[in-house]
Amino acid sequence: MSIPALLADPAAWAALATLIVMEIVLGIDNLVFISLLSNKLPPEQREKVRRVGIGLALVLRLGLLSIIAWIAGLVRPVFDLGLTGMLDAHGAPSFETAFSVRDLILIAGGVFLLWKATTEIHHTIDHDEASEETPGKAGAALSFGMAIVQILLLDMVFSIDSILTAIGMTDDLPVMIVAVVVAVGVMLLAATPLANFIAANPSVVMLALGFLLMIGAVLIADGFGVHVPKGYIYAAMAFSGVVEALNIAARRARGRTPSHRG
Repeated sequence: MSIPALLADPAAWAALATLIVMEIVLGIDNLVFISLLSNKLPPEQREKVRRVGIGLALVLRLGLLSIIAWIAGLVRPVFDLGLTGMLDAHGAPSFETAFSVRDLILIAGGVFLLWKATTEIHHTIDHDEASEETPGKAGAALSFGMAIVQILLLDMVFSIDSILTAIGMTDDLPVMIVAVVVAVGVMLLAATPLANFIAANPSVVMLALGFLLMIGAVLIADGFGVHVPKGYIYAAMAFSGVVEALNIAARRARGRTPSHRG
């Protein structure tokens, strides 16, 4: 469909609005990871690594849209181990081992997220004071480079999931491109405030790492054909975030209240 026809089509505008919301929601996982990772770097490098990471996400998404026919083919199974789970109420197996390229990418991304989140949780609980020392220039450069590599790996996983979602919602490439650009723009605007909020509230760090563990487990489950509705995941994340926000507000209120014990 031509651009003028799309502009005059109410269905295209409805698809665009829906897809923008979906892309923004799917980008939350990516944004949490980038925020946590950037906060591990020296302060003068954090803004730069966030912009580079989100910029890479945009480049990957637009690049994948240019080979959309190949992306659509990633859902075809490439090998099958012959194992299936019990049938559910809808007659579908509870899990399967007919793996496509998409499944393998999701499983690899999920394992990486589980490893990364577990490592960071261990570091947070068993904190090494020596790590608080300001790293030298070589160490900072290495940290920056490793941060970009890790962000790039997760960008690839989330980008493929994002584009496959877009393909399932509309066949119009211009609509997909606009939705992806708008969603990544929102990520860019929200990255610094989110990272600063996480850095200013240490308890949120553990909550965010818990989110990454959950997301990693969901990616692995999805790779094995266990499709967990995304609405449940984001509802749980939102509920946990609201509870933590109330805890933060309560701590601040106690801090402002003068003590009358004497």
